[in-house]
Amino acid sequence: MTRYPRDMTGYGRSRPDPKWPGQARICVQFVVNYEEGAESNILHGDAASEAFLSEIPGAQPWPGERHWNMESIYEYGARAGFWRLWRLFNSRGIQPTVFGVAMALDHGREQVAAMQEAGWEIASHGLKWIDYGLLPRAVEAAHLAEAIRLHEAVTGNPPQGFYLGRCSMNTRSLTMEQSCFRYSSDSYADDLPYWVAGPRGRHLVIPYALDSNDMRFATNSGFGSGDDFFAYLRDSFDMLYCDGMEGHAAVLNVGLHCRLAGRPGRVASLARFLDYVQGHESVWLARRIDIAQHWHAEHADQPVLRG
Repeated sequence: MTRYPRDMTGYGRSRPDPKWPGQARICVQFVVNYEEGAESNILHGDAASEAFLSEIPGAQPWPGERHWNMESIYEYGARAGFWRLWRLFNSRGIQPTVFGVAMALDHGREQVAAMQEAGWEIASHGLKWIDYGLLPRAVEAAHLAEAIRLHEAVTGNPPQGFYLGRCSMNTRSLTMEQSCFRYSSDSYADDLPYWVAGPRGRHLVIPYALDSNDMRFATNSGFGSGDDFFAYLRDSFDMLYCDGMEGHAAVLNVGLHCRLAGRPGRVASLARFLDYVQGHESVWLARRIDIAQHWHAEHADQPVLRG
């Protein structure tokens, strides 16, 4: 290795002014992950049951078997949690981005119709909610192609954004080979979008975040209560809002899952946070595609970073 392949500098000390619309001091972006019905399951041709991001502490895959409790937790996300989040965001006039797993969207046509009715962006979250870390490149490429095809068949349009999440070292390059994506989000490396070099020219990365994310309700060192969740989101907002007042505006990503944040005791804290955010001036509440369109229009001349 003659050149270290990772970018440890990014924008450095000269971070760009994002010039958010209306001179906003902060962009707040909510993601609703829709994965229910695409999780690992022998019904889907997988080798074992799901074991990731649920209410079952220390869950393990059951090889060759279905896991009734795990399945019903995921079903709750589609049957109840989604609608609770949908009502909450609609009541506040906020349009999130959906990271929609293609198989889950296919099994949730009524939910997809509701997303579209409310003007939510539906970005691609891959074909299946499985770990792609060790899959051969050719298999991941085939899954990506099928994800795009199925996404368009279900929603009527190809996805413009992509976030796999449980990705591999091949995911970024495979994503950039596609013609439909205006951005991708398999990065946690910054608080601002940035350009990277791709086979079709420059490619926009809008980083995501795992700290301001309800997945920490399902981890040992995560949120123990709705108060913890609210306090962390509030502190994150306050810090970035102050940064924006000092000329360093950024994006606050808030990640949600229907089966996690859609539970009553958690959605109550999310509602408090929405009220808190909407109680401030100079806040841009945007979908990820809105951020992408803004960056393409206002920052097309920003330098290309290495990753």
